[in-house]
Amino acid sequence: MILNQKQIKAYKRDGFLLINNLFDQEEIGLLRCSAKQDREIERMSKGRIDTQGSEVRLSLWNHPGDTIYGMFARCHRIVNSMEVLLDGEVYHYHSKMIMKDPKIGGAWEWHQDYGYWYQNGCLQPLLSSVMIAVDPAKRGNGCLQVLRQSHHLGRIDHKQTGDQAGAEMERVKEALKIFDLVYVEMEPGDALFFHCNLLHRSDQNRSPNPRWSMICCYNAARNNPYKESHHPRYTPIKKVPDTAIRTVGIKRFKEFSDLESTGAQNSNIASIIENSNHI
Repeated sequence: MILNQKQIKAYKRDGFLLINNLFDQEEIGLLRCSAKQDREIERMSKGRIDTQGSEVRLSLWNHPGDTIYGMFARCHRIVNSMEVLLDGEVYHYHSKMIMKDPKIGGAWEWHQDYGYWYQNGCLQPLLSSVMIAVDPAKRGNGCLQVLRQSHHLGRIDHKQTGDQAGAEMERVKEALKIFDLVYVEMEPGDALFFHCNLLHRSDQNRSPNPRWSMICCYNAARNNPYKESHHPRYTPIKKVPDTAIRTVGIKRFKEFSDLESTGAQNSNIASIIENSNHI
C-alpha cells in the first residue's frame, strides 16, 4: 500500500488519517485471537487510573519481535506509510495493547504523545503512531477522540492527573473552542495514523463490549534521542512482507492444533477467528 497525495495532505493538515479496512478480517482476527489468548499480554499489563478512579489497562513492549504483533509493526503496509508521513527512515519506538474492559474500562485524559516523548530526549516532534482497531471502537465503549488540526499548537506542558500525565487544561479548554472534536469510530481492521502533537483522549467504557486496540509508535531515524530512556534509541527496523501476518498468525494456531489434516486445521483456524468476534 502506498499513501496517495490526498491522504498525505490530509494527515499533515488535520494531524491524523483514518484508513478503513487497512487489515482484512482474517488478519485482524488472527491478531484478536492471539492477543486475547495471550497470557503474557495479561501478565505484562499495567493499570492507569483516570481522574475518576477507573482503570484502563495496557501492555507495552519496545522491540517488535517475531510474533504476530511484530509482523503488524514491521509490515510494509505500516512502515512504508510511516516513512512517507515522516519523510524518511523510521524505527520502531514501541508498541502497546490498550485494553478497555467492559463496564469498568477507564478513560485517557487529554494529552499529546510528544508531551511524554519530549522528556525522553527526542528533540523534534518527528514521531507518529498508528492505532489498529482490534475490537469495534464506538462512542459507547470509549473510542478515541481527537482535536482536528491541534498538532499545529506545538507541544503543550503536561501535568500529572491520577496515574496519567495530562495536557495543561487551560490550553486544552481554549483549544476546544477553535478545533473540531472528532470521535474516531472504527471497525476491526481500521487504522488511524496520528501525529505525536495531536491532542487526544477517550472516555471510560461503560458498555458491555470490550475495546482493545494495538498502537504501534515510530520515530524518525534522524530524530535519534540524545539520551537513554525507557524507550529505545535508533534501532534499524527489519521490514517484513504483508503476507507475514497470515504466515505467522496461522502458524501459531497450527502449533496448538492436534488435528492431522491440513484441511481440518484450516477449518479449525477459521472457526477460531470467527469465534474471536464474540470474545
